[in-house]
Amino acid sequence: MDDEASDVTPTRRAYLTLVGFTTTTALAGCLGGDTDGDVPTPIALTGNKQCDVCGMMIEQHPGPVGQLFYAGNSPEGHDNPAWFCSAWETFAYNFDRTNEGWNLVVGYLTDYSAVDYELVFDGGATFISAHLESEAFGRMDELYYVVGTEVKGSMGNDLVPFSDRNDAETFAEEHDGRVYELGDISRELVAQR
Repeated sequence: MDDEASDVTPTRRAYLTLVGFTTTTALAGCLGGDTDGDVPTPIALTGNKQCDVCGMMIEQHPGPVGQLFYAGNSPEGHDNPAWFCSAWETFAYNFDRTNEGWNLVVGYLTDYSAVDYELVFDGGATFISAHLESEAFGRMDELYYVVGTEVKGSMGNDLVPFSDRNDAETFAEEHDGRVYELGDISRELVAQR
């Protein structure tokens, strides 16, 4: 994207109340583990991390990003988690690995309810900001997904995840999308994005 030609417009609440921020932060900490400590917590996707599907440098692109932790398997070339520059690639990779018999321990995607995101208008397209810090992630099984909008991430139109259903519904209304839960996300839906 051309930074000089970009027009940045915040679309998230201008501020979070102290109570809302505290609740979001507390929930984000709880989502990363269980009482046995068996569930890994999300990592920051900064540095020279390349998407395990397309090879793009994750921190150089906009949009939701993801990470997947598997039991007994790891992506080629590095330890768990597998990491991705888009939500749809996260899902596609997991569909393929599940078909190969891999066991997903936990998956994380950018939680746009937990960050102050921006929409950037560039070259006639609308892009949503990336958030790579570990605190920006929510568990995939606890997120709501806005699908079918023209809002783009690194690989074009994407699924935009939110932990707060009201945030997801508001985003869907503003950008002509539909809200789905994890159980409704199919390989076919991801392909249509």
